[in-house]
Order: sequence, then structure tokens, then C-alpha cells
Amino acid sequence: MKPQDIEHIFERLREGMVPERGLEAFAVGIDTPMNELRRQLKMTRQGEGASKFLRGDYGCGKTFISQLTLLEALQQNFAVSKVVVSPNDTPFYKFDEVYARIAGGLQTRMARGGALADCIDRWIAAVEEALIGEGQDEDAPDFDDKVQQRFESELSELGKEEAGSDFIAVLRHYFRLKQSEQLPEAMQLLSWLAGSKNISATIKRAAGIKGEISSQTALTYLKGLLSLIKRAGYAGLVVAVDEMETVLRMRTDIREKSLNGIRQILDASPEFKGLFWLFTGTPEFYDSRKGVAGLAPLHDRITFRSSGGFVNVRQPQLELTPFDNQRLREVALRLREIYPGADRSRLHQLIDESFIQKLAAQVSSGFGGDVGVIPRQFLREFVDVMDLVDQHPDYIPAEVYAFAPRELSAEEAFRLHGQAPETVEAIEF
Repeated sequence: MKPQDIEHIFERLREGMVPERGLEAFAVGIDTPMNELRRQLKMTRQGEGASKFLRGDYGCGKTFISQLTLLEALQQNFAVSKVVVSPNDTPFYKFDEVYARIAGGLQTRMARGGALADCIDRWIAAVEEALIGEGQDEDAPDFDDKVQQRFESELSELGKEEAGSDFIAVLRHYFRLKQSEQLPEAMQLLSWLAGSKNISATIKRAAGIKGEISSQTALTYLKGLLSLIKRAGYAGLVVAVDEMETVLRMRTDIREKSLNGIRQILDASPEFKGLFWLFTGTPEFYDSRKGVAGLAPLHDRITFRSSGGFVNVRQPQLELTPFDNQRLREVALRLREIYPGADRSRLHQLIDESFIQKLAAQVSSGFGGDVGVIPRQFLREFVDVMDLVDQHPDYIPAEVYAFAPRELSAEEAFRLHGQAPETVEAIEF
């Protein structure tokens, strides 16, 4: 692993967050769900529209596995994006805001940020390379005109895929602005295509478009974005939608709109060839009347089933199992192996398997010994101990270490005290 990736892992764990890369270094006990998700990626790469719903309680690793899936998708030449559902920032029923998060957060292997511009530019470059491959001279005076003609032909084909007339108009004008080296104007137009609502009227008028991307038109633009991604040479698009259980804390009408949004996505899935949606949610989100179970058409399609204690991982919901002591210990040992400390032998001596087991027991004691709900808190504390050993030669964790519970997240507090998080009213804009 690269040193900067190792530093990133531990910095994120210190914050109690899931790292954005390097997850494979300490992924333990998730072969079954990951193999199913790889199967979904394979189908998507072959041109299917796919979806999967990760099901797990707090601490089961939903965010970790969704992020690991995105990383594997990047390695398989997909474009990826992530949406975290939030009552105020990203209410799921507002498709225009969901689209803006997808387009604005687009990543590829070639561009980990701002990948929308990369996709368009790679498409244009592919047009140029195709002409050169046909024997055209890139230094000829009329080469740019031929590129424009070929690009227009590509746009006509894109129009047949129901990408939307404004989507095509924006791409056409973006191409012209880039060719004439009007880069600031081109970037403004790109921002509009990514869902921004703060674009000058002059820029929009020049491109022949009006208004902004709306909740009603967002899926059409998403279809155009998917077509663009594939024309840029990528296998397709993978979108992870995390924390769907957030909708349970919203008003009834907002919940219903959000759930209906999922149903609309599933209904349209066959039209979005090469798009894989990965949702995460708690059992309460899927099973309660306030959640999926409250919308019969959606519940019928993705309901979770088991038979005699056996679960089919290929059904729409993919159940994640909680951590146990063995798995938590293996994760800690892997992190100890990659920890960038100065004295590795001292680290291994002072933080041995016995200490790791005792630490896990102490962290989970407030949860009735249930280790399944404390991975994030345990790993944060475990990294603290390794930091102390690395920084202080006289620090002997077995002698002086005493765990002091830190402020719990809303989810951890809910599990510990049985008190639901405060209801959040979604704000209408």
C-alpha cells in the first residue's frame, strides 16, 4: 500500500469515519456479501440495470461494504458516486438534488474528483482518435471541423437514447466553448449540467437552455449522464445511496415521497443499462410501516425472506451479519500490521491479542457485552492506543490504559439507551 493511503486509513479511523480507500487492507469476514456484489457488478458491466439493498443494524458495516464496492467498481472501470441521505442537504424524494450529488461527486479511475469534465473530455478525445485512426490528419486546417461534424453525429445518436434535448444542447455548446478556449464559460456550463442552480442567464441563453434541472427531469438527465459515461469508455455507473433509514425521521408525506422515489428507480431500472444502485438501510427501514413495509408495491418487490434459517444472498436485500469477537480481533490485527509506527516490535509486544480482546470487552461492556454494535468506537479507541504507544516510550497500555467512553453517535446512543434519535422535520425549499 502507498504510505499516503495508510495515513488516510488511520486518520479517518481516528475521526470515527470509514476510510475512502485502502479498505481491502482490513476487510474481514465479508466474502459472502462481496461476492454477491461482484456478481451484480458483472451483470451491470454486461449491460444490465441492477440494484441491491444492504440490510444491517448499526455496526454491521453497511457504509464500509458500500464504500468497498465503489472502490472495486473503480478498479473494474466503472464511474462511481455516493449519496448520503440527509433531511436538509439531500432529501431523497427531490431527484434534482440526488442527481446533483451523483453528478457532482462523480469519480473514475482517472479522476477522483470532478469526473464529469473528465468524461466529456475523454469522449471528445475518443472522437478525435477515431478520426485519426481513419487516416485524418490532426494538423490539417479542417480537422477541427471534422471533429465537430463527428461529434454532432454522436450527439444525434445520444438523442435516440432519450437523454433529453437540453442535455444534448449543453454538450454541444460545451464542445464549442472548449474548442474556442472559452474555459470559464465552459466550466459554468458544466456546473449547470452537474445540477448547479447558480449559473448566469447569459451562459444558459447562449446554450439555448432555460431554467434548471428539476426533480421531474432529473432521471432523464441521469440517463444522459449514463450514456455519456459509457461513451467516454467506462463500463457504466455505480451509485451508492447510504443511510436510507434517515427517512424514518421525516414527516409522513416526505417519507412516502422518498419511498416512492425508490420504487420509481426500480421501475426504470431496465432503461438504465449499465447502472447499479446500491442502497443501505437498517432492518427497521425495510420492515416497519414507516419504512418500506408501508409502501406495498415496493415491499413486495424487495421484501427480505429466509427459509429455515437459510438466506438467499441473491434476493434484493443482502443481509449483513454483526461483528463478533473473532472478526473484531482479526480487523485489529490487520490494522496493527499496517500501522505506520516507528517501532513495530514494541507495538506487537504491548498490543498483543490478549490486550485486543480485553479492549473489545471493555468497549462493549456498556452495550451488555454486545460487540456487534461497537466496531466504529472500538477501532477509534484501538487506533488511539497504537498512537500512544508510538508517541510515548514509557506508555504501557496494559498498566495505565483505562477506557473512557467518548460521546456516542445518535445510532450508538439509540442502541445503548433505547432512545430513538430526535425526529427531524424535513425543510421545504
